[in-house]
Amino acid sequence: MTPDQLAAKIREILISFVSDGTLALTEADIPDPVKVERPRMREHGDWATNIALQLGKRGGMAPRDLAQKLCDALAKVEAVDSAEIAGPGFVNIRLSAAAAGELARTILTEGTKYGTNDALAGKHINLEYVSANPTGPIHIGGGRWAAVGDALARLLKASGAKVTREYYFNDHGVQIDRFSRSLYARAMGQEVPEDGYGGQYIDDIASRVRQIAAEKDDPDPVTLPTEDALEYFRAVGVDLMFSEIKNELHGFGVDFDVFFHEETLHASGAVEKAIQILRDRGMIEDRDGAVWLRTTEFGDDKDRVIIKSDGQAAYFAGDIAYYLDKRERGADSAIYLLGADHHGYIGRMYAMAEAFGDKPGENLQIIIGQLVNLLKDGKPFRLSKRAGNMVTLGDLIEAVGKDAARYALARSSMDSQLDIDLDLLGSKSNDNPVYYVQYAYARTRSVARNAKAAGISRESGFDPAQLDTAADEALLGVLAQFPQLVATAANLREQHRIARYLEELAAAYHTWYGKCRVTPRADESVNEGHVARLWLNDAVAQVLENGLDLLGVSAPERM
Repeated sequence: MTPDQLAAKIREILISFVSDGTLALTEADIPDPVKVERPRMREHGDWATNIALQLGKRGGMAPRDLAQKLCDALAKVEAVDSAEIAGPGFVNIRLSAAAAGELARTILTEGTKYGTNDALAGKHINLEYVSANPTGPIHIGGGRWAAVGDALARLLKASGAKVTREYYFNDHGVQIDRFSRSLYARAMGQEVPEDGYGGQYIDDIASRVRQIAAEKDDPDPVTLPTEDALEYFRAVGVDLMFSEIKNELHGFGVDFDVFFHEETLHASGAVEKAIQILRDRGMIEDRDGAVWLRTTEFGDDKDRVIIKSDGQAAYFAGDIAYYLDKRERGADSAIYLLGADHHGYIGRMYAMAEAFGDKPGENLQIIIGQLVNLLKDGKPFRLSKRAGNMVTLGDLIEAVGKDAARYALARSSMDSQLDIDLDLLGSKSNDNPVYYVQYAYARTRSVARNAKAAGISRESGFDPAQLDTAADEALLGVLAQFPQLVATAANLREQHRIARYLEELAAAYHTWYGKCRVTPRADESVNEGHVARLWLNDAVAQVLENGLDLLGVSAPERM
């Protein structure tokens, strides 16, 4: 019996109490699902619920009286070994070994589907992440957003949502001007401007632009008038840089459905359209020769200029048009993953959403990612071989590999600063979390190979009642938590919960491995217990694989 099945049975019993008048409530008053959770102390049972505390007084009963009636009814359920009252009305439930062990069959039957749910079915979520300016390689912070964003997209899809992965291509701004001037300067053999971009990659791209010009029989851009040369370096250089960014992200296992160009907002009239909609809603004010959005009406610290007095659109104007465009493309919710330097943007963005009549936190959600620090030999690892003034995603991948990089970047909450110890992350030790989890999976595959060699096969049947030791029960209890954890992680947008769960499962499996045998000792014959534990071993493998896949990390057969 899974936790979901137990919750459904409890709800069925409670509805019967409504029907016979025991509870003075309606069926709609009974939560769906009823919450069941793992007791903090294992001796209290397999599962617990506080539903009697929630419904007792509302339904005209003392919570302990309702809890007792619920215990009496649960005692008649074949899968339930016992049900007892605790405290003011908690119900602790212990399943029979056979009922608990059936979870292994459920997991292996559902396979890659185990852990998925439909909590977000019917929702279209636009998830924007990375969106680094195409002026240099992906820095380590952008790598964090890539790992987290891709993991969140996988989580949201696992919970039934339609997800659009989106990258906002900022090709309309001063950063692009600085980039093109930097390329031009290096092509001319000059130092980059003071506000320009440095690093070997600028020299490489500048040389490649000139090479492309030669291949196309175009004039060498350094021979063109300055403005024409800058435009050539801008057009070709940005395309080269962005292609490199996309290739680097693809190699990291991160791909996008939409690459949205900021320039299209201005060229298509989307900015003017958004402003007119807000004006029609009474949210726009013209004063001091400029156009203002009255964001203070929705909690912002000041109103925001969207068209400056010189007639130029402010940067915020593009944000407004871009959000509206996402909503008009069908997104019920737009989630932005932004860097720590965007923290001040939250108030105005949420106010803008309200100005459109939307709900912040529902139609628009902003997740701020904090800084990433790399450590090597106990000291900050700061300089990139290629970028010079920053550490890139490529540097991290080169140091520890893709899997370790993705796991490390997704393992912590985005709102916490992240320190990554390169020496630890590259080590083969139990202190290295990604190694610890992947090794657990590899061990399950080694056990399965050894079982096959010993003539043990799942095809010979499955008696779940054989999973009756404390170690079996503890491992099954951790496995049972996975579906609820996936739903919770998706709902809270907290991908790190998956990583921490995998580490808990790996620990439970390693403990179980030390106490239970799948293959017989030399003086034993194969019995039903060995076969049942092969089922449990393989169920662990399936859940580890499913969880690692949610993080975009591989599950190696051997290590």
